[in-house]
Amino acid sequence: MKAAARYRPLPLGGSLEADFARRADGSTLVVSREPLAPYPERLTDRLVEWAGRDPDRTLVAKRVNGGDWRRVSYGAALQSARSIAQALLDHRLSAERPVAILSDNDIEHLLLALGAMIAGVPFAPVSPAYSLVSQDYGKLRHILGMLTPGLVFASGPAYGKAIAAVVPGDTTVVLGEGALDGRETLSFADLLATAPTAAVDAAHAGVGPDTIAKFLFTSGSTKLPKAVVNTQRMLCANQQMIRQCFPALAEEAPVLVDWLPWNHTFGGNHNVGLVIYNGGTLYIDEGKPTPALIGETLRNLREIAPTMYFNVPKGFEEIANALEVDALLRKTLFSRVRMFFFAGAGLAQPVWDKLDRLAEQECGERIRMLTGLGMTETSPFAICANAHEVKSGHIGLPAPGLELKLVPCGDKEEVRYRGPNVTPGYWRAPEQTAEHFDDEGFYCSGDAAKAMDPSRPELGFMFDGRIAEDFKLATGTFVSVGPLRARIIAAGDPIVQDVVIAGIDRNEIGILIFPRLDACRAMAGLPSNASAHIALGDARVREFLQRLVDSLHASGTGSATRVARAIVLAEPPSIDRGEITDKGSINQRAVLTHRDADVVRMYLGRDRDVLVPRAH
Repeated sequence: MKAAARYRPLPLGGSLEADFARRADGSTLVVSREPLAPYPERLTDRLVEWAGRDPDRTLVAKRVNGGDWRRVSYGAALQSARSIAQALLDHRLSAERPVAILSDNDIEHLLLALGAMIAGVPFAPVSPAYSLVSQDYGKLRHILGMLTPGLVFASGPAYGKAIAAVVPGDTTVVLGEGALDGRETLSFADLLATAPTAAVDAAHAGVGPDTIAKFLFTSGSTKLPKAVVNTQRMLCANQQMIRQCFPALAEEAPVLVDWLPWNHTFGGNHNVGLVIYNGGTLYIDEGKPTPALIGETLRNLREIAPTMYFNVPKGFEEIANALEVDALLRKTLFSRVRMFFFAGAGLAQPVWDKLDRLAEQECGERIRMLTGLGMTETSPFAICANAHEVKSGHIGLPAPGLELKLVPCGDKEEVRYRGPNVTPGYWRAPEQTAEHFDDEGFYCSGDAAKAMDPSRPELGFMFDGRIAEDFKLATGTFVSVGPLRARIIAAGDPIVQDVVIAGIDRNEIGILIFPRLDACRAMAGLPSNASAHIALGDARVREFLQRLVDSLHASGTGSATRVARAIVLAEPPSIDRGEITDKGSINQRAVLTHRDADVVRMYLGRDRDVLVPRAH
């Protein structure tokens, strides 16, 4: 018999066991057997607690212009947050006139967010891409129009063009540094210089579980972004859920090295909240899992050893590849990390296996890779796969305090949520709020799940794609987009960046391939500035993609899984058209809408960019 794998010790709890109740209407209720423990009324209560217990402990650190780390302690963070809170109160801000933060992750961003929570003023982190990448500022204009902010913060003059285009002239603008031509601004130092009064204590005392802490915007995958209300109850309940699922948080203050953007719920709620709630330290990573920026992430991980490490699947793929050739990276990363965790998409099993192998070689034991399912509307932690045999595709069982309802929807079951971590709705959008809750108050997620083993539901669930993405072929056969897409991306590594599945009302499946151009250039032996046209026309790249299509066609078990044609797109997905989020998530529906001409070309099959199986 093969010996069982040895893992670094990690206490687990919270979502290991659940009760199932099948109901007459065909739905199933699933609830963790572990009740949710008490939690504070405000996330800032934890900030105050840690500042009192260990004021010199580092809360957050970030490199200064790529050099040494600038650190801010819990005591200093609380002092700064109180000054900022007073400044916000002086500007008479409120939920009707909140704070909008246009900038990326940085220390000033975090201090402003903490000050806003102490003052009871909601804040809204807005994707920097809407200011710095977008050409028409359409999403930024929509977001600020919905929010009507009383104060807008940006890190510096780089945001000046966007501010001039969409921020009303009578709205207060605060800059982290620099100035804007033709516009009066305050500096962040002005906020820090404000002396707190008794009004700050009174305002903080008035913050309760139902107080809006922040607005987080959805990616706008099908429509314009919606503002998800995040209350203090949501944030605190969710952190308690996480702590019960990962009891190691109570044993050792977490140390994170993290790039995930704070305008998204994974980085801004899950990871920032996890640090504050448990007295940890956050090292802001200015890298990303892209060819241009992954080097900065690797540099930071060679220097700072995290106790837990969170990333998206693409990030783990890049790190796994680097670990094979970087001894210092292996030594530092594996020195004290107790768990890995990913979300946002499926992690290819070969990447998972590589991390296991490298950890065993370095330290004689594997590091547990855990995952789950959640969303902006659930703060985000909801379902967690933290049992001992987690595999790619698993999402696990509900966290303590959350009620999960599975509702039949065609040949799938939709996941619905009810609990203290679930949003009360969308800001200034009562009709959209009503559309997303059923008559029992469960939030309808649009995600689908299925039992890992129908005969043993206690083992937990697997992700079964997005219900709205699935479609029927002209034959009436349903195509499950999520699992098929994940399989194609894994098979197309390293050339395939992403794919979109086409075939609505057609007889067979076609795929639109977004290539990873840097990998194409490398395969072709071309310089980094070679055009997409030249890279994609290289014989080696063409043959790789042809073999991929041949394999996908041969391995299909029926029309719902058999790829019959593909088209390779040189133009990357557009953030302005909503085809991709700033975090890199593809929007299937938007791509099919805006690339309809490419879909037609693909099905006509008369183009050099179109590939059909050689056996077709």
